Amino acid sequence: MGRDVAGERAGVLLALFAALGFSLKAVFVKLAYAWPVGAVTLIALRMLLSLPVFAWVGWKSGRTAQALGRRDYLTLAALGMVGYYGSTLLDFLGLQYISAGLERLILYTYPTFTVLIAVIFFKKKLFAREAFSILLSYIGIGLAFAHDLDSAGQGVAAWTGGALVLASSFCYALYLTGSAPMIVRLGSARFTALCMLVSTLGVLTHFAVSEPLTALILPWQVYGLCAAMAVFSTVLPVFMLSAAIRRIGASRSVLIGAIGPMGTIFFGWWWLDEAISPHQTIGAALVLTGVLLVSLGGRDDPGGKQ
Repeated sequence: MGRDVAGERAGVLLALFAALGFSLKAVFVKLAYAWPVGAVTLIALRMLLSLPVFAWVGWKSGRTAQALGRRDYLTLAALGMVGYYGSTLLDFLGLQYISAGLERLILYTYPTFTVLIAVIFFKKKLFAREAFSILLSYIGIGLAFAHDLDSAGQGVAAWTGGALVLASSFCYALYLTGSAPMIVRLGSARFTALCMLVSTLGVLTHFAVSEPLTALILPWQVYGLCAAMAVFSTVLPVFMLSAAIRRIGASRSVLIGAIGPMGTIFFGWWWLDEAISPHQTIGAALVLTGVLLVSLGGRDDPGGKQ
């Protein structure tokens, strides 16, 4: 059977555009923070604008699928709340304190957390290559973090933001660890759509109990940025990544996705006037090297981050 060259090229392009779409999310959030808007309101708008697509995908993919049992619903609820609600909330809160470039570097370490979770909770063996990759990743974050400490001038804010985004990365790693058996059972499209619906319910509940309706009285620019975030950094990259994985596999998709943090650093410099220092560049290179080593080292591939 010959190679499908056209399909492979399409897969590479899809993975590339998905990575760039995900990389823009932090930039959209930082741009929106130029107006008086809170993290919960931003997430609620993002999820509401994405909701129709995921509701349609969930309905279409579930028409001829097997019925869900009580355990399935509980698992979906837990994974949706941890992965797309908890992780996103912590991420958006962290972006109030640190640069978009540093946020993406910290967030992109979730594959190292999946390895640590496997070692600590599932008694998997930690290979030397994986230990080295984790060490590289966190040295790189340290260098990039030093850049934010210098540029921000507020050490406490940088530490707070870094801790929040690191917690977001850990939550997403928990979600990935628990999602594998559910994806096998339900299929990736149905599983993702249902988790997004759970997450949307959680976000809207959080908004309802913590924010007044007047919080939605915002400039049109904020709504425009939320719409761009929903389309270009949520819906399109999620489905482009799934299509890329079908064509070229998860490992190659992750390899191409390594451009994401560099994309965020570039867009942050271009649109947000965030400085790029040698420390940040070297730190980014170390983080990406470590993540690629651990992602392509033989364990289940972690897929892509929203």
